[in-house]
Amino acid sequence: MKKHLIILNPSAAKGSAFKKKDEIEKLLQQNGLDYTLIVSEKPGAPVSLAEQACDQAYDVVVAVGGDGTANEVINGLMAAKQAGKTIPDMGVIPAGRGNDFAASMGVSDQIAQAVKALADGKSRLIDIGQVTGGDYPHGKYFGNGIGIGFDTIVGFEAAKLPSFLSGTPGYLLAVIKTMFLYYHAHKFRIVMDQETIEQPCLIVSVMNGKRMGSSFKMAPNAKQDDGLFNLMIIDQVSRTGMIKLIAKIMAGTQEGQPSVKMPLSGTIEITALTGSLPVHADGETICRAGSSLSIRIFPKQINLITEG
Repeated sequence: MKKHLIILNPSAAKGSAFKKKDEIEKLLQQNGLDYTLIVSEKPGAPVSLAEQACDQAYDVVVAVGGDGTANEVINGLMAAKQAGKTIPDMGVIPAGRGNDFAASMGVSDQIAQAVKALADGKSRLIDIGQVTGGDYPHGKYFGNGIGIGFDTIVGFEAAKLPSFLSGTPGYLLAVIKTMFLYYHAHKFRIVMDQETIEQPCLIVSVMNGKRMGSSFKMAPNAKQDDGLFNLMIIDQVSRTGMIKLIAKIMAGTQEGQPSVKMPLSGTIEITALTGSLPVHADGETICRAGSSLSIRIFPKQINLITEG
């Protein structure tokens, strides 16, 4: 029987994840899983717990929380893998606000279904990205995607909202607020595998997954095992134009719009030629005013438990 290390982030969803602990344990037991559940004590603890799990005969490490918790587990597993260790599979029980990584990777947003998937044990290898720059000169791994510019400020604003404003409603409110806080597109140089772009960029999304902000399909056609990022680059548009684009992004129909580019690349170098780079990776702040970034993809790195 496989041994599962369950890492629960009590701060996820502003504390509501911890309230689901008893429900999750009951489901784990009902599904006959062999598990150890640890409530992480502080930010960053899931990184070390996941890394240590490689030396403790665990077969699966499960992140219970949101995108930030999954990101920390990814960073722990990747640190162990880069050190030459054989790493466990990864599972996710979504209990955060957005749960974009889980949704992008084919994990149900229903806790009971996510636990059943762990019991079924079906998995697939997924690519993992790494961003270097800002507050992470030695690099930080990510599973879902990076936001630069407008959508990063949206994330900062959404994080300030009360817990009852989660998911799509909270992000839409944050979008409206951001339209008055951050609306001048800075000029970036973006060097990719096949081309270099220099232009004003209101948004740059570098995606391994399909969506951010709960309902915004930045990369509806993304594949998580093809060794390529899907980018979404948006030029300066009017506020009215942005409202129209937001509707298209939510529907995943933005490709082909005059202000939108959606190239593919395995490596990316981004430099702010004017202004700066506010950046997040999987919702975690990389920098608030960086000058340059390097981004690369590592193909098929983590075996992730999914629904099939």
